[in-house]
Amino acid sequence: MLRKSLGLFCVAVLVCSGCAQYKKAQPMNAMPVSTDYAMLQSAKPPMSYRGGSGVAAVVGGVALAAPRYIAVRHKLEIVEAGSGLAKSLEAVVAFCGSLQCEVLASNISGTELDSTPSGSVSVRVAPQDLNKLLEFVGKQGRVARHSTETEDKTSAVVDIEARMKNQTDFRDNLRRMLAKPGVSVADLLQIQEKLAEAQAELDSETMQRKILANETEKVAIEIAFRAEQSGSGPSMFAPIRDALRESGSVLAESFAALITLVAALIPWLIVLVPGGWFLVRAWRRWRQKKREALKAATPAA
Repeated sequence: MLRKSLGLFCVAVLVCSGCAQYKKAQPMNAMPVSTDYAMLQSAKPPMSYRGGSGVAAVVGGVALAAPRYIAVRHKLEIVEAGSGLAKSLEAVVAFCGSLQCEVLASNISGTELDSTPSGSVSVRVAPQDLNKLLEFVGKQGRVARHSTETEDKTSAVVDIEARMKNQTDFRDNLRRMLAKPGVSVADLLQIQEKLAEAQAELDSETMQRKILANETEKVAIEIAFRAEQSGSGPSMFAPIRDALRESGSVLAESFAALITLVAALIPWLIVLVPGGWFLVRAWRRWRQKKREALKAATPAA
């Protein structure tokens, strides 16, 4: 009986001690409502908590590790026949649309006969559909490279969530002050101004949190497609093909140089052609007069 009494007494002491510690740990309001609205001149939202991955929760006396927010990125290089590269890229885009997947960007280049085709696709896919997409992409050709990168975003997420909570508390306190009776017009304007600033800041933080959520809740995949290179070496007619392709460029450059020369000579031709014609005519007249003078000076036989 004495043992049971001592046991109950110890349990009661521990419970009372826990209650006392709980009361001490209760946080105070971030910004209690005050009747002195002049304090709004220096009112600022509370400082944000710079947390990290070491944040933990205590449940039933057991410390639980906080969830980590990891951004995962896969990079693949697919090699296949150049004739089917465009179809493979379009097939991946279409298959992404059938999953919880979002296409961020896609492009294809080198579709001309004398160019090596290539393309790329960037997507974000839900983790539960990741293996389905990777398996489908692997069927589009030979996987020449597959790398995985991870980035821990836990610190950024914890920090921005703490700022959002503090900013929300600050906004709510301002709203309570705004609803308090007996507020003067000057104080009312000050409260509304700070409330608008707090709401704008909260909207910005919310948008950044959505961006982080998109990075950590989905997996980014970058897929590069390239055509299979032929191992037979360059064709014997490659120099002729290159010369024919470059001949058009050389002809165009020569014709452009001729046009430039003609354009440069036109102003001079306007001056030189009439001047030359007058000089030739004057020279002929002078010779004609000279001949007539010689005939007149020569005595008749």
